[in-house]
This record gives sequence, C-alpha cells and structure tokens, in this order.
Amino acid sequence: MQSRFSGFLWGAAFLSLAIGTTQASAADLGLMASPAAVGNCSELVFVCENGKQYPLCPIAVSVAGEVVTASLHTGRGGAHVRLVPMGVGYRYAGRGIWLDGFRENALLNFGKHSQIACTLAH
Repeated sequence: MQSRFSGFLWGAAFLSLAIGTTQASAADLGLMASPAAVGNCSELVFVCENGKQYPLCPIAVSVAGEVVTASLHTGRGGAHVRLVPMGVGYRYAGRGIWLDGFRENALLNFGKHSQIACTLAH
C-alpha cells in the first residue's frame, strides 16, 4: 500500500514539473521571419554605429519561423551564418564573424578584437 502511495506521489510531482515548466519563446531563441522571407534581404537589416547597414538574408527558416541559417552581407560579400542555441538571446556565427543579440539590440563581431553595436531595423 505504501509503495502504491509513493508511486502516486512521484507521478504527481513529475506531472507538476512537466506542466509547470515554461518553454522559451521563439523571440528569445532566434530572429523571426516569415517563410516568404527566404532569399529576401530587406526584412532583417542591422543598422550599426559605424554608419553601415548589414542585411541578414534568410536561407532556411524553421517551422516556428526562426531564421536557422542566413547570409550576413558585409562590405566584403555575404558570410554564411548559422543559429547557435543560447540560453537567452541569439547568436548567428560564421567563419570569423558572429552576431550576438537580444531582441532588437545586437553586437556584430569581426574576429576577437572588433565589435560594433547594432540595432535591428524591421
């Protein structure tokens, strides 16, 4: 009888944990884009403190609408970047370049020693 009761308590505890946990919203995990935005560079543009604009052109968008892979266009051409899972915010990383951000604020990194503050213009 006692083992049945303890099994019930463990089941109730597990169920309360499963129901009580909240999922991270998609806005906290990555940039959102419509499926029609694939190949379109005008929807996500980063305006940076150096006076330049860097468009992010989605290549693949998840079912939830997150940009998974993209091309970040710099003055030297497009750099292929990929969404890296983070606890809070987003990171799109490519070869020698990465973009860390939370909602519309971001930091664009060109290597280890060059960082520019940017804002996402919708």
